[in-house]
Amino acid sequence: MSEVTDRKQNDEIECVRYEKTRKAYPPHTHSNHLTIGYIEEGRVCITIDGESGIYAQGDEFRILPNVLHGIEPADNAPYSMVVMCIRTEAVVADEDLKELQDIILEKPENIYLIEEMAEDTQVSPYHMIRKFKKAFGLTPHQFQIQCRVRKAQKLLETTKSIPEVAYEAGFCDQSHLDRCFQKIVGMTPRQYQDAVINSD
Repeated sequence: MSEVTDRKQNDEIECVRYEKTRKAYPPHTHSNHLTIGYIEEGRVCITIDGESGIYAQGDEFRILPNVLHGIEPADNAPYSMVVMCIRTEAVVADEDLKELQDIILEKPENIYLIEEMAEDTQVSPYHMIRKFKKAFGLTPHQFQIQCRVRKAQKLLETTKSIPEVAYEAGFCDQSHLDRCFQKIVGMTPRQYQDAVINSD
C-alpha cells in the first residue's frame, strides 16, 4: 500500500491519508484552503507561523489559509494521519497584494518579474517582497513555484504525460518539476499520478 493516498471529493474538498510514513514537508502555505488534520498513529512536529508543537495520536490541528507551516516526523519515527483541505476564501487586507496573489494563482506558469510586481503595486521591489512575505508567508518567487507545483498536481490528475505537465505548469524541464514537486508534495510526479489513479 502507498504511504500517501490522495482522494479528491470535489473541487472544494481534498482528503490525503499518510500511512506509516516518515515524509517531511518544508515550510509552505495553502492559499485558499483551510487545512484540518488528525493524527492516527505516532507523533509529528508541526511548525505553524513560526511556532512548533508536537502532535500525537488522537490530536487534531487546524491551519488557516496563507499561514506558513511545515511538518516532520517526531524522533524520525513513522506516523499516520489524515488531512482534509477545504476550499475557503482567504481575507487579505491589502487589495494590491490580493490582486497580485490572484494573478499568480491564475497563471503561475507565466513569467512575472519582481520588477513588474513592484511596478504593479507601486512600491520598490525590496518593499514589495517584504510586504508579500508578511501577508502570505512566502516570497513572490517561492509562492509562484508553489503555485506551479499545485497546477502540476491538477494536470497530473488527467491523462497528460509528465513532460507535458512540466511544460504547461511553467517548469524549465521535467527534472526541474521533479525537484520542486518532491520538495513540496513529498513524492515524485509519477508517484502522485499513480496515487491519484489508484484512489479512483
